[in-house]
Amino acid sequence: MGTLQGKLLSRILGNVKYRYMHGQSLAGWQALKTKNIARWRRRGRSLLLMFLGLAIALATNFPFLAAAQSGLPTSELRGVWLTNVDSDVLFSRQKLDAAIQRLQRLNFNTIYPTVWHEGSTLYPSMVTKQAFGESISPIPELQNRDMLAEAIELGHARNLTVIPWFEFGLMSEERSELTRKHPEWLTARKDGSKVFIYGDRKQHHFVWLNPLRPEVQNLLVDMIAEVVSKYKVDGIQIDDHFGMPVELGYDDYTVNLYKKQHNGNPPPDDINDPEWVHWRSRFITDLMVRIYSAVKTSKPNCIISLSPNPMKFSYENYAQDWYRWVGLGFVDELLVQVYRDGLDTFLEELDRPELRRVRRRIPVGIGILTGLRVKKVGIGQIERQVRATRDRNFHGFSFFFYETLGNRDNAFQTMLPAMATRPDKRSILLTKAGG
Repeated sequence: MGTLQGKLLSRILGNVKYRYMHGQSLAGWQALKTKNIARWRRRGRSLLLMFLGLAIALATNFPFLAAAQSGLPTSELRGVWLTNVDSDVLFSRQKLDAAIQRLQRLNFNTIYPTVWHEGSTLYPSMVTKQAFGESISPIPELQNRDMLAEAIELGHARNLTVIPWFEFGLMSEERSELTRKHPEWLTARKDGSKVFIYGDRKQHHFVWLNPLRPEVQNLLVDMIAEVVSKYKVDGIQIDDHFGMPVELGYDDYTVNLYKKQHNGNPPPDDINDPEWVHWRSRFITDLMVRIYSAVKTSKPNCIISLSPNPMKFSYENYAQDWYRWVGLGFVDELLVQVYRDGLDTFLEELDRPELRRVRRRIPVGIGILTGLRVKKVGIGQIERQVRATRDRNFHGFSFFFYETLGNRDNAFQTMLPAMATRPDKRSILLTKAGG
């Protein structure tokens, strides 16, 4: 018999005994005592059944309890990137609202809407207006509205974390207003060429802004600071384009700066020369330091999220030294893009020792590809990759990209049967200290 139930029974029986001991027979008292004990035992069984029913109801109606009961994490980053390419989710308030309602229903907790793409902002910006005369991307569906303000309003109303994504980083479209107004801001290969051609129809012509130039650094820092100070964002995100392809850096500005710091010697012809890669990477790190300072000065609790490629690839191909940034404390959340089809190659990236080290400091999730316009990804592959991230105790995942979730809500509902809170840097450090 439980402690509370026992105390109540003792008190009641004590009162009854008192009355009988002062005027009634002891036999009568014993008979009544037996009767009361039987009655209270029946009530005890009823109470026990009631509490069991209440526990079942709580597990059914309160998702965190249901998640715990199912063995799934109750704290897990569950994100989706919202893009303006091969997707119209950002092109009207109605579509954005419908998407956010759907994501909440499917138990996601974070959205990463694109706000910087092909050298243009997808929100009205005074910084870009002053820098090159364009306040917002010329995409017709973005005119006369503030997509970012809508995403924040609608997302927060549904308890979603909203982290705008500066997707294109230092990359711009060859024919954008930015590159037309400031061609001197671009960097080049050894042969002087600047354009990178991508796409199944070779439809994308991109160039790279030079991160060594103060004007380029000022543009990126000021844009990010503008978003953080003007909007009620939960954070900002930069990604793999926040770097510099190692074949670049042979423009006049960079060459002259290198000579000035190397006794008049020009940069090596070998684009992979270790010192040459390291020298260029330092300027990208300097830019990261400036962004961190601008964000945290304006809004100390604002999340600085990074979604790069795996460490070795990022540094060797884009001079992006993100592992060092994490070590210096400039990153609050890491989402590594592991867009692999084969499970073995996917697991190989997840098992990298640097990821085991990093996730002791900050939340580390995995970027999982759910499809592209020219590439279908089966739900079985997505399920296996989600399971692998959980099995290895990563802090969550984000899907690229919204449109390719497709008509598969039942499958995603099975993967995410209950809500989960977002992990944060502080909770991880506290867990580490406690462990």
